[in-house]
Amino acid sequence: MTDQQVKDQEVRIARYRLLEREVTDPLAACLLHGIVEELEADLRRDRANRNRCEVV
Repeated sequence: MTDQQVKDQEVRIARYRLLEREVTDPLAACLLHGIVEELEADLRRDRANRNRCEVV
């Protein structure tokens, strides 16, 4: 993942977090929370892979 892609992913996460806080429907909040968790996991995984590639 390039630096720009990382920034784009962080912006996407921030937008979903904002929606999660603003939504009043419990189901929608739960779904948004799941989306945020998946996006954050993807970002952590990509960062870990990137760090491994830099070390090698």
